Amino acid sequence: MGTQYVKKFLILFVSRIIKIIANLTKLLCYVFHFLFPNKRFTLPQRAAPIFSKRGPAVISRIIWQTNYTDRVTLPLYLNYLFNRLLSPSFEYRFMVTEARADFIQSNYAADIYDNYSKLQIGAAQADFWRLLVLQKYGGVYLDIDAHFVWPLGGIVKPDYDELYVTTKRGDISNYFIASKKDNPHLAQMIDVVLDNIKHRRSENVYDLTGPGVFNQVLDNSKVNTTSYRYTCNQGNFTNEYFQYVDKPEGKWTKAQHKIDIIRK
Repeated sequence: MGTQYVKKFLILFVSRIIKIIANLTKLLCYVFHFLFPNKRFTLPQRAAPIFSKRGPAVISRIIWQTNYTDRVTLPLYLNYLFNRLLSPSFEYRFMVTEARADFIQSNYAADIYDNYSKLQIGAAQADFWRLLVLQKYGGVYLDIDAHFVWPLGGIVKPDYDELYVTTKRGDISNYFIASKKDNPHLAQMIDVVLDNIKHRRSENVYDLTGPGVFNQVLDNSKVNTTSYRYTCNQGNFTNEYFQYVDKPEGKWTKAQHKIDIIRK
């Protein structure tokens, strides 16, 4: 018990230091992009592990991310580099909007692809895609604006078959998901999302394809969870401006009030 307490305290301390440094770099990035407003950095579609870790793991050592573009501002690129630093034994894979659709069309039934294609909000598409790609290959999904607060190998143990992140309120969120492939829980959530789209069960992304589905299907007391405090944070290296500067319609929270989430 004492060792676990010390470890949690250490993670919180490290997390606080990371937050301070990340926010300082974010301020400096305003200066950088004032001087170089059109400068962008390219996220790789695929990057090999920095080094290979010995021993098997139930969850594939792959990090999955997606975004509307692979050409990103400096804060997002620094966020990517920091995550790579904390996950040296993990492969990195990234997909833009078009690649997500191609993946689903190539790996899933026409019914899933057709209903995915009805989604008009990028965040809703990304919500559905993350379930599908993890179900196919396994690995760790992480939102593009999120960063680890501790080495990923110490968060996702080799014997874990799944791990979900909880918020301050104790709900499960979906900006971090670690799962083996062919996970029955993911299969359930895929079915719920598919049904939600077919029957237009919600007018907001959160409940249609997002965390609302996780909290509908998963029981916190029965699945493996970890607090965000000891896992990953969002919005320290970057913010809404830097993430959506090249997207006129802005963040999904705004876009869902301007257009229908599901194409009629």
